[in-house]
Amino acid sequence: MELYNLKHPEQKVSFTEAVKLGLGRDRGLFFPTLIPVMDNIDELLNMPFVARSKAILGAWLAQEIGQNSVDRLVENAFNFELPLVSVDEKRACLELFHGPTLAFKDFGARFMAQCLNQLAVQERVTILTATSGDTGAAVADAFFGLDKIKVMVLYPKGKISALQEKMFTTLGDNIHTVAVESDFDACQDLVKAAFEDTEVRDELHLNSANSINISRLLAQICYYFEAVAQFKRSHSDDPVIAVPSGNFGNLTAGLFAKAMGLPIKRFVAATNSNDTVPRYLSDGTWSPKSTVATLSNAMDVAEPSNWPRVEAIVQAMGWSLKDIVGVALSEEETQAALSQLYQSGYLSEPHAAIAAQALTLTLQPGEHGIFLGTAHPAKFKDVVDSTLELDIPLPSELEAVKDKASLSVSLTPDFTVLKQHMLANL
Repeated sequence: MELYNLKHPEQKVSFTEAVKLGLGRDRGLFFPTLIPVMDNIDELLNMPFVARSKAILGAWLAQEIGQNSVDRLVENAFNFELPLVSVDEKRACLELFHGPTLAFKDFGARFMAQCLNQLAVQERVTILTATSGDTGAAVADAFFGLDKIKVMVLYPKGKISALQEKMFTTLGDNIHTVAVESDFDACQDLVKAAFEDTEVRDELHLNSANSINISRLLAQICYYFEAVAQFKRSHSDDPVIAVPSGNFGNLTAGLFAKAMGLPIKRFVAATNSNDTVPRYLSDGTWSPKSTVATLSNAMDVAEPSNWPRVEAIVQAMGWSLKDIVGVALSEEETQAALSQLYQSGYLSEPHAAIAAQALTLTLQPGEHGIFLGTAHPAKFKDVVDSTLELDIPLPSELEAVKDKASLSVSLTPDFTVLKQHMLANL
């Protein structure tokens, strides 16, 4: 598999190199020179999830690392269910929160951990990642205890849910966590600055586990195929898929799936008040505003890093950005959407609720759709309980950490301060 740097196309790397590097020169994202197209879609959709995922990822990676290696990576990473649950006659939710940290990020993080562990680790590696919520837990769990790999997670202090925070700040061992006294975009800027600092990058052998790492995106392609496979058991039409969107890695993976031949009618990019992309899709002007804290904090991103990949896919396939519908919901609309789902008999959380309502607002007569359930409702217990006047029980994964002490340190959003902390502790 060959990839090139979107900012410097002359920089070309293999998949293994891209996994190890994370980012290209000048913070450029790696993008495949060729998107494989599957000519046996009907056959694929009739396969079990793991077997199908081996075939899908094999189309990308088998030539470089061998199909047997691909099979091992998939078997070790994808070992939990992902049901498509009917909500009403028009909508179904693909529940992606049945992994070990109760969020969709488990798919990409576990696959990336397996890639690094099996393919790319000859010497010690430091994973540096920023999280707006669920990435931190998924990455920490996926890499916890792995030899030769240390992890540092940056997150915006006071701006993720308490239970999200407990899932990755209580582990210790090779997992280090930093509460940054700012927003997610500042955390992301610190990560990018670290990759540009030669001393930090070389001394610590930096890598990133954000969705900027291509291995995570490839893993996420697989659950779009599973969504359509389950959908086709009861529908003859192609689904509209609404994606709760923050850093836009999730939508990027969906577009890759469609480019491979998966029959998806169109995508809906659903955001909260951090509506850079919906505004851009509407008026063609890219004008990020300051990040706003919302009930759907994992989507509190004003400058999504993966957007250049979205545009690259659209250009490569000869599509139009008009084929992506952007919808942004206010806080009041988010709460109303969460309540509406509950009244329909489906308990959800704010991110999926935004996608569900965005789907409702954009479905045309005769269409059916899927929205992605990206996190277990209990990860946002405070919001869900207060909005729906409930006291939802905690699953065992959250019950186990809720009373543990956080091991995080708090730092200002100053790269010089972070650099000193990293070199001293990693």
